[in-house]
Amino acid sequence: MKTEQLVSTFVEFFEERGHRRITGSTLLPPPGDPVLFTTSGMHPLTPYLEGRPHPLGSRLVNVQRCLRTTDLEEVGDPTHLTVFEMLGSWSLGDYEGPVSLDWGYRLLTEGLGVDPRLLHTTVFAGDSRIGPDTRSLETWHGLGVPVETTVEDNWWSNGPVGPCGPDSEIFLWSGEGPPESTPTRDDRWVEVWNHVTMTHRRLDDGSLVPLPQRNVDTGLGLERLASLLQGRNSVFESDIFDPWRRLVPTLWPLEESSLRVVCDHLRSSVVVLGDGVRPSNTGRGYVLRRLVRRVLTVLWRDDPSRGIGDLPVELIRHTRDHFRQDLGPEEVLRLLVEEEGRFRRILERGRQVLARPRFRGRLTEEDFHYLHDTHGLPRELITVLSEE
Repeated sequence: MKTEQLVSTFVEFFEERGHRRITGSTLLPPPGDPVLFTTSGMHPLTPYLEGRPHPLGSRLVNVQRCLRTTDLEEVGDPTHLTVFEMLGSWSLGDYEGPVSLDWGYRLLTEGLGVDPRLLHTTVFAGDSRIGPDTRSLETWHGLGVPVETTVEDNWWSNGPVGPCGPDSEIFLWSGEGPPESTPTRDDRWVEVWNHVTMTHRRLDDGSLVPLPQRNVDTGLGLERLASLLQGRNSVFESDIFDPWRRLVPTLWPLEESSLRVVCDHLRSSVVVLGDGVRPSNTGRGYVLRRLVRRVLTVLWRDDPSRGIGDLPVELIRHTRDHFRQDLGPEEVLRLLVEEEGRFRRILERGRQVLARPRFRGRLTEEDFHYLHDTHGLPRELITVLSEE
């Protein structure tokens, strides 16, 4: 099943059950949100999860692009991307968790053709403040799906404060042969869909207070599920990356992990630029700058003459069209090449500074602070130069 078909199947399934499709937002969260980027589909819906009526009703569905800075170092493995898409469904004080779990099971097995024997789930076991999620446990037992109970792994929160509650995660077996073990003990179980029953709000002091309504918030990783349904070994082998995997290796021969990083970070940079962010030394702009510089560090490791200016415009256009953005491919490429030029100049200055006798040998924390504060050289850049 192609990615676009997966999206339409998901949305139509929930529309048939009374959900209204809402337009996904950009990567930029609503004003006042403390995070740099939208990290989940529920971000733009926080006021409605806390009780405000939504203009389209109490049952919603959407596709939301997300970026999680906490996953940057994980990119290159089979399941993590910097920018990814989340398929989401919501009940705003309408139906509860067991209904959502039953629908999730039906969509996966009947709508998408997943073998029920390849499914495993996890459920909140309860702690000193909140009891176990017995209703979800009973639902899965009734459907014949194996369940593992956990505490921390099955309590979902959007940050230190805000809506939160117990969740039930659905995993799909990705290994060869019959499924083995459980999701917490074997990473061949890949999480694909999280169903959260939002029951509480965490306050600044860490205490929990009930929300005015009980909500259900689900999130399904699009690229992750697509790769599994397509029988691929990683998200980078799903159809959405086909143009990147076809063109990038002909331009820059790279081993697999480096190819994944370059494709992911360039594709993510295109999306971030398309949503209005520009490179800078702080905030969102610095995340974008880190993405571009990591690409260049990988490319220049084998050949310093490589440059982003050689990137086919076709790849930028493919990504822009997929995310329905307006920024022209030529403008995107110009901004990326400008950032590359800045990085080359900083590298040259950094090499001159690090060539001084003071910085020969092992660098101390004091050296790192001095190089950053006086010469504007971040730690990761100093590390790269020190390894040359």
